[in-house]
Amino acid sequence: MITVRINGQEESFTAALSVSAFLEAKGYRTDRVAVEKNGAIVPRREYESCLINDRDTLEVVSFVGGG
Repeated sequence: MITVRINGQEESFTAALSVSAFLEAKGYRTDRVAVEKNGAIVPRREYESCLINDRDTLEVVSFVGGG
């Protein structure tokens, strides 16, 4: 079991996920978010290869248009 903190909330997964797989599973549009893992920005080109590991901390920020 993998336990991570995402946007301040603990979540558990049965196996390691890539950032891309996590975002898709949660319904995020990868072209409309920024992801920080353990204090470092994850470049969009690395979403597929960057794995979320036990005890990682993620911050996912969605961009919203408007005026």
